[in-house]
Amino acid sequence: MFKNALVYRIEHWEAPGLAELDQRLQAARFVECSASQAESVGWVEPRGEAHGAMVESIGGQWVLRLATETKAVPGGVIRDQVGKKLDAIEKDTGRRPKGKIVKELKEEVIHQLLPRAFPKRSDTVVWIDPQVHWLLVGAGSVKKADAVVTRLVELMGGRLKLGLVQTALAPATAMATWLAEKEAPPGFSIDRECELKQPDSEKATVRYARHTLDIDEVGEHVRQGKLPTQLALSWADRVSFVLTEALTLKKIKLLDVVLEGRGADAGVAQKDEGGFDADVALFTGELRQLVPALVEALGGLQARPAGVPAGPESPSSAPQRAPQSTGPGGNPDVAPWDSVAA
Repeated sequence: MFKNALVYRIEHWEAPGLAELDQRLQAARFVECSASQAESVGWVEPRGEAHGAMVESIGGQWVLRLATETKAVPGGVIRDQVGKKLDAIEKDTGRRPKGKIVKELKEEVIHQLLPRAFPKRSDTVVWIDPQVHWLLVGAGSVKKADAVVTRLVELMGGRLKLGLVQTALAPATAMATWLAEKEAPPGFSIDRECELKQPDSEKATVRYARHTLDIDEVGEHVRQGKLPTQLALSWADRVSFVLTEALTLKKIKLLDVVLEGRGADAGVAQKDEGGFDADVALFTGELRQLVPALVEALGGLQARPAGVPAGPESPSSAPQRAPQSTGPGGNPDVAPWDSVAA
């Protein structure tokens, strides 16, 4: 379901019914790029079935899917074509255009070549847990997740406010402690992948891949001031993932002990009738436990400044604690997504 994910808290939500949400998604349905269009974004059926529901509810968990199609003309082709036009103008007038004219020529070339460009499409899954007020976006970067969340907030027409999950301990600070002490937090284990970076102008970087991290060398890097930007972890021997300094979960994978319960056909469940429902139920069931456990391992949710009202809490999440100092590379404050009028 997800390979990567960023976690948001639903701070305010006047939840629509599924029928109303489906209608809103239908109105913002994905349409392929036209001949001269560089990008098209819209919502599609989560199951991938034409004319199906635009939002799926599996065990009370809502699943949406945003499709993005882009067409790009290679930069080398653009430079070559613009260069030829500039050469022709210089030959006719004796002067080579600059500035605004060059920009206009570039736009003209792109417009002419876009109909011949091949489209590239990507889909992003959104999972909403209405019960505990979590929202996960299947993206590996904050920038990409922000773009998806912006469209979702606009779609809800002023009924939704979201904020990136912030924890009392910055992920980089917590990961540095786990590596230095050679001990993961309760319920977790440290796997065989890590990246450490010096928080200075040189950004000296050390990477470990398929290598045990329970060695003095790793702790020495931490003592010298390098901070972990990525660390591979496993939770309860059920889910493996890579935690980043931005509190992004990457390379998410359900482990064998989880998949065994699905039988010998687990690997081809997508092809079976009901496979989509089984996949969603399995994945959300594991991450509904993993996310609160990870927040707890990072010191709980970050306390809000005085006078700022608290949003809905997950009943399974850890209580908030006073913020602790965070070193370079810490998780910065992120302002909540304000609701946007439709």
